[in-house]
Amino acid sequence: MSSIQIFALHSPYGLMAAVAALDAGLLGDAERRILVPMNTAHVPETAIDLATAPRFARLRARFDTVEPLNPLVDPRHPTTWDPDPQDLPMIERLLRRAWNLGAAPVELFVQSPQVAPARTLMALFADARLGVIGDGLMTYAPIRSLLPRQITERVTRVVYPDVVAGVSPLVFVETGGERVPVPAATFGTVLREVGEARSDPALDALAAGSERTALVIGQYLAALGLVTPAEETQMQARMIDRAADAGAERVVVKPHPSAPPSLVVDLAARATARGLRFDAYTGDQPAEFVALRLGATDVIAGFSTALPTIRAIAGTAVHAVGTAEVLAGLTPYENSNRMPATIVDAMNRSEWDGRLQQLVDAVGYAMQPEIVAHLRPRAVRTLAALPPSERERYVPPARLRTLDLPGAPARTRLQRLLLPRGGVGRIEELRLTVVGAKRRAGRVWKAASGR
Repeated sequence: MSSIQIFALHSPYGLMAAVAALDAGLLGDAERRILVPMNTAHVPETAIDLATAPRFARLRARFDTVEPLNPLVDPRHPTTWDPDPQDLPMIERLLRRAWNLGAAPVELFVQSPQVAPARTLMALFADARLGVIGDGLMTYAPIRSLLPRQITERVTRVVYPDVVAGVSPLVFVETGGERVPVPAATFGTVLREVGEARSDPALDALAAGSERTALVIGQYLAALGLVTPAEETQMQARMIDRAADAGAERVVVKPHPSAPPSLVVDLAARATARGLRFDAYTGDQPAEFVALRLGATDVIAGFSTALPTIRAIAGTAVHAVGTAEVLAGLTPYENSNRMPATIVDAMNRSEWDGRLQQLVDAVGYAMQPEIVAHLRPRAVRTLAALPPSERERYVPPARLRTLDLPGAPARTRLQRLLLPRGGVGRIEELRLTVVGAKRRAGRVWKAASGR
């Protein structure tokens, strides 16, 4: 009996990845395919709605039916949909009836499996085979929280656009889930289909010029708490400088939708000071398609997934700005932005040509040493072979010491005293020794004095 494939997706990148995998014939046969789009933005009105956006109509048509999740869980936000476990069988029966699944076996594909609503759906369809659709560079990191074995043992494959040559993602690598790379060319075809689905006069006007153009992609890292607003302004000013240094005659900025208007004003002034013509594009096109449509010679960003994607699709020169500062400032170490920042930083540095998988494995282990414990020998070999400055760029001394990895700084005397021995810290051990000695002395005194 053929299974019914359900795709629970929340981002344009994930939808394009799933459709590209289907177009490439990578996901096998299915009785039916159901798209369950969801809007998981904190302010849903500010995000693209995959269920209704005209630009994605042709992609939605690849599926037999479309069943938006938001109306089903309303008034709850999808990310807070966490039913009581005892209610899950009842909800599964209701969804099977609503989506006309009958008793057919289900294969469920999700994004961001560690959080709701994906985690809820995986638990709800308790017998379904599970797959993960990659959502950019975060897929290359290990999953950031331990999931129940009832879930992890059902993960059979991880589907991702193959935009980082020679590197395999770590998400669910510990379960043995099959890696299913989607060819970059196929992903690029779907990207162009999305970009060309609707006319875009603003982008067409920008593309009419003949100047050598660089595209700067804004991420608004300040909103994520990764840098201060002042640091972000300075970082994007450096992106303008990088465009000028690369020989651009014009720079087009695609600001993040949440970025304040003052940021664009500041960047325009910087471009003028560097002798560049300045334009801004504020439409809803994917950044990668904007670069293609403009014929950009260079694309510049912080650690956007668009950088490796556009390089893989079109061979465009890409530049990362500010990644060293981001890597140094990310807290905690296992912050989910660390792997994207690591990959984008390293792919632009010759030191890691042909060795990027080694770095991904080492950083992945340092991020989640319990979940991917099997990567420790590789991490040790990689880190031991690096000069101190390179090693500490990606794994700071404190983390090296915590995990007892090569290059860890020697412990101070106080740290040695605080080290546990037999489950008890040395200082606590001394305190207990003194307490015991006092008690013994007290008993001796009582015996000697006849009390």
